[in-house]
Parts: sequence; C-alpha cells; structure tokens
Amino acid sequence: MSTLDAEHISVRFGAREVLRDVGVTVRAGQTVGVRGPSGCGKTTLLRVLAGLRRPDAGTVRYAGAPAPEPGAVAMLAQHPRQVCNPRWTLRRILLEPTRIRGEDSSAALEAARRVGLDAALLDRYPAQVSDGQLQRACIGRALLQRPRYLLCDEPTSMLDPIAAEDITELLAQLSEDAAVVVVSHTPTLLTALADSVLDLTESAAAQRS
Repeated sequence: MSTLDAEHISVRFGAREVLRDVGVTVRAGQTVGVRGPSGCGKTTLLRVLAGLRRPDAGTVRYAGAPAPEPGAVAMLAQHPRQVCNPRWTLRRILLEPTRIRGEDSSAALEAARRVGLDAALLDRYPAQVSDGQLQRACIGRALLQRPRYLLCDEPTSMLDPIAAEDITELLAQLSEDAAVVVVSHTPTLLTALADSVLDLTESAAAQRS
C-alpha cells in the first residue's frame, strides 16, 4: 500500500522558521487537507512532500522508502504557468507522463475530455489559453500519470465555481488509488475531499512565539 509519511518536519528560510515539527501520514485512498493562514508554510510542506525541498529536520518516507519511485509523485501547482514549459503545446503537457510508457496519443484526447478541456486547444501554447484552461491541462496530466502520491496546492483557485466543482469530482476519483494532500483556503473543497484536515495555524503561532 502506498503510504506517505512525514515526521517532525521543520524548515527554515534564513532566520525565519516556516515549519516547526509538522507531521502528516496519508495512505492510498485517503485525502488529507491542509489549511492555515498565508505564510504558515502550506506550500513549503507540499514541496517537502514532493521531494523538491529538503527539510532542515524530520523525515519523509514513501511506502517506507526514503525516496519515491520515478513518476510516483504528481504535484498540482496553484499557478500553472509557473510549472508549464511555455514552449510546449497543451497536448505535450498532457502527454509528458505517458511518453515513458509509450501510450497512444489518443490518451490526450481522453484526458482533455475528462477535465472539460476543448480538444481544439490541445495544439495551443500556454500563452494562448486562460489560466483555468491551463490548470485543466495540468490536472489531465495528473490523470494520465496515475500517481501514487498526489499533492495539490489550491487546485481550483484558477477556476470558476462550475469548473471547480467538476475538478473536485475528478480529484475525488484520483484519490481512490492515490495518497492525496490538498492545500486549500476553500472550506467546501476540503469538506468534499478530505478525510482529515491538518491545520497549520498552531504551527504558525508557535513560530511567532
């Protein structure tokens, strides 16, 4: 069973302690929500869980291992333009996880359909589509990747309410097989998805003490 287990995570940026002694455990089929005030370290925690930032203290283990298998972690960023190659079409962005597996390119059309992305947009570049359309492409990429660990940073913040509801349902489907962590300021999203919620408010207060 895929289990993401972080213990006693602390992170400092210079003299500032962003996270102090934070722990979270998520098993396959579970979703943990993360909430807290701005600047409390929510995105930093996701980066640590994704293996993009080494903590100053604490450990992260993936099914008991110190590092995840290649392709096992997918991360949905709040601002998709920061993580998408501007020189790639939406089709290539969607298909990137499948290039290793050699799946047929028709998978891009199916993924686009599932996330409500117009197939006519697949050959456009990020600068030629809206933030919401680009986020749908990123979510479609995660669908194709079929990750064991899915980390979401405000995944619906770039979408209108109707689209956000659709994407919430898709994330719920992904969580059936993956261990999912969702950062959000939206109570309805956390209520819909999360089995439990990690509140970093107390950690933020401890940092100020």
